[in-house]
Amino acid sequence: MKIGYPCINLTLNCRSSRTFRLRNYSEERLIETIENNLNCLAKILEFNYKNNIFFFRITSDLIPFASHPIMKFDWQEYFKTKFKEIGVFIKKNSMRITMHPGQYTVLNSKSDRVVKNSIKELKYHVDVLDLLGLNSESKIITHVGGVYGDKKNSIKRFIEQHNKLNENIKDHYIIENDDKNYQLKDCLLINESTEIPIVLDSYHHYCYNQGELLEKAIELVNNTWKKSDGLPIVHYSSEHPLKGKYRHADEIDINHFKNFLKKTININFDLMLEIKNKEKSALSAIKILINDIRFMQILAEFSNN
Repeated sequence: MKIGYPCINLTLNCRSSRTFRLRNYSEERLIETIENNLNCLAKILEFNYKNNIFFFRITSDLIPFASHPIMKFDWQEYFKTKFKEIGVFIKKNSMRITMHPGQYTVLNSKSDRVVKNSIKELKYHVDVLDLLGLNSESKIITHVGGVYGDKKNSIKRFIEQHNKLNENIKDHYIIENDDKNYQLKDCLLINESTEIPIVLDSYHHYCYNQGELLEKAIELVNNTWKKSDGLPIVHYSSEHPLKGKYRHADEIDINHFKNFLKKTININFDLMLEIKNKEKSALSAIKILINDIRFMQILAEFSNN
């Protein structure tokens, strides 16, 4: 079990998601911004390694305007050496990487324009993973999309569009259950037609389910993963104590997390903590996991290398 957090490190004095307004676009500004973002990403990964955090979600904003029509600059070629250096560090230290395109990546949209742009966005994310030299264990995650008043046909559209994707995108692309539109059973239905792996988001499952116990839900989604996909991934959070349902906690709830680990003790997976204070909760989780055999196996592998 590798523990991770998404996109931003609050301890370090840098961001790998810097951008700028479209009206201020220039090739010089773009190069400067990407260079900053890649340098910061390298620093985040170094911090993670030193703190036994071997799982990380790279921000989708790493390359500003990557899938926008204004992008004519060959950033892939210009920064290929830097990407390779970062990728070597990731692979040398057995880190796992995911990415999570934003809410406008909607493959089952009824708009051809939105679908076209969504595919461009998926391709950009695959470009990043390819430049890092990462294999199909590195995943790109989205929700299924909108319902549009007709879930059956919306699922059908997703399946049709997914089946049209090139194989390189399919190798990295997975879906997760959400908290309002597409629950576990809907994702499993899509998997039957596409064989797309599923991430179980434990908090979304708490918000929207058909009564499946957490451990049973994780077992069901784990069966959608092939060996080439790597260890299944679970997303974890808990309800905000004041803001209530549909709002993620600002910091890890120690008792809730311990109960989560107890329920899933016989299931192995990599765990992404979707908690507001990022690496701070990851560090707290690692202190709790120090006696968990799943996490101890990771530390043992590193001590033997």
